Amino acid sequence: MWRTWEPSRSSQFYVYEPKQRLITAPAFRDRVIHHSLVENIEPLFERKFIDRSFACRVGRGTHASHECVVKTLRKFNRKHKKTWILQADISKYFASINHDILLSIIKRTIRDRRALWLIDKIVRNSGFDCVGLPVGALTSQLFANVYLDQLDHFMTDNLGYGNYIRYMDDTLLFSDSREELERLREAIEGFVTARLSLRLNPKTRIYPASQGIDFCGYRTWSTHSLPRKRNVSRVRKRLKRLSALVRGATGDIETLRQVCASFLGCLKHCSSLRTVRKAAEDLQGYFT
Repeated sequence: MWRTWEPSRSSQFYVYEPKQRLITAPAFRDRVIHHSLVENIEPLFERKFIDRSFACRVGRGTHASHECVVKTLRKFNRKHKKTWILQADISKYFASINHDILLSIIKRTIRDRRALWLIDKIVRNSGFDCVGLPVGALTSQLFANVYLDQLDHFMTDNLGYGNYIRYMDDTLLFSDSREELERLREAIEGFVTARLSLRLNPKTRIYPASQGIDFCGYRTWSTHSLPRKRNVSRVRKRLKRLSALVRGATGDIETLRQVCASFLGCLKHCSSLRTVRKAAEDLQGYFT
């Protein structure tokens, strides 16, 4: 019975916030296998991940990433008259991950032949020919982190540059010199193109930190942070819709509570009194 597993057909659907994405959800029995695999191999990769990589890792996430942005920015502003930011991401990242390169990277850490067979089976049967991983599978999150861990170590080990933060394919670099960031941008572009067969998004840019850093759901200055406007707008619209349903006795009050709690949990990490008041006014308007 060894090596008889074959992936079942996944279900697919689109999400439209914050942008249109095709989500591929593995069948339940396949999700069990994915979770079991990740549970066993993720600790091996965790030992190699750098501290400034935050996406899809236990004990990290958007809030920890935001706190790191705040601390790094304040450190730079104390030392320098002007702080510059290089903000970069990968164009169509998940759809651009090369299977052969990914598997060769994984083999440097995983030696068990049974695990490698299963990883190969998942990657090769992901619905893409040679390039691309589906958004929606737990294994895709881990493998995507493993892929760009190569960039992390290129930055920190080869270039010796520690003022660097990555959240999946979104990266921030801090410097007091625009010229230094121009050189680093060229180095990053050369590395991801030659070694990982990726391309930087044309929206990659260098700008003064005084404009505010839009990263991981917050707009951050050295003095304060604000929630991202489009995120607030999206949640307020959802709250209004749920409130109307609850008031009309066709909605679930518990769902409304959960959305409110999640929203407030995000807002407590930034200056948000005005936003909280507006959201409260929205809800009050539907229940008075």
